[in-house]
Amino acid sequence: MRSRAIQYETPSPAPGPPIPCQTDEMVVQYIPLIKYIAQRLAMRLPSHILVEDLISSGVIGLMDAVTKFDPGKKVEFKTYAEFRIRGAMLDELRSLDWVPRSVRQKATHVEKSMLHLLKKQGRPAEAEEVASELGLSLDAYYELIKELNAVPLLDREMLRQEEIDNILLDAEENNPFHLSSLKEVKRILAEAINELTSKEKMVISLYYYEELTLKEIGETLGLTESRICQIHTQAILKLRTRLKRHFKEPA
Repeated sequence: MRSRAIQYETPSPAPGPPIPCQTDEMVVQYIPLIKYIAQRLAMRLPSHILVEDLISSGVIGLMDAVTKFDPGKKVEFKTYAEFRIRGAMLDELRSLDWVPRSVRQKATHVEKSMLHLLKKQGRPAEAEEVASELGLSLDAYYELIKELNAVPLLDREMLRQEEIDNILLDAEENNPFHLSSLKEVKRILAEAINELTSKEKMVISLYYYEELTLKEIGETLGLTESRICQIHTQAILKLRTRLKRHFKEPA
């Protein structure tokens, strides 16, 4: 089934100067953008993560943008502010460490099985193969995958915190460490994504590039949200396995 392209545009701030002079004016001007980013992000997170907390972090990110904005770099303030707002929200999520320890332990167990099969077969394992490696039926494996849908692509267990910050938050800083880390992660992810199944590639593309929710992707591809969740989590675990193999194993 052909996918339908769905376009979303972030709301533009109310007309005003590039950088508001007063704090109250600044918040009023950019609060629609902050709310939009928070709501879209919250749709991907567990229900106990409050949109209000993300909005509060977004306001802090906006203040940070005003402080650090450099007009000499010829970047629009709205573009820079959106980057800082989103970054502040991701900072807040990382500080919460909202993925339960039991979920991380189960994810690690699955990833070890995937890594074993990857080394053995020279390719990412299919669901049936991972289930067999874990000693589970396919249905039981999919139930396990459902529990792991909150596991992020990058986390503290995979990279040093400063590496995560460089990769996810400091893209505007033109420093050699950031450029090297970002280039390497992009290369590994590109190779890993190329090895995913066609459905996994489609889900990853729609979720991370088109920023659709799992429900919207299901409507686009004619599949249930539950099935899309399985495909997404399976893909993320495969990508994490490849990243862990690179960053944890000696060259």
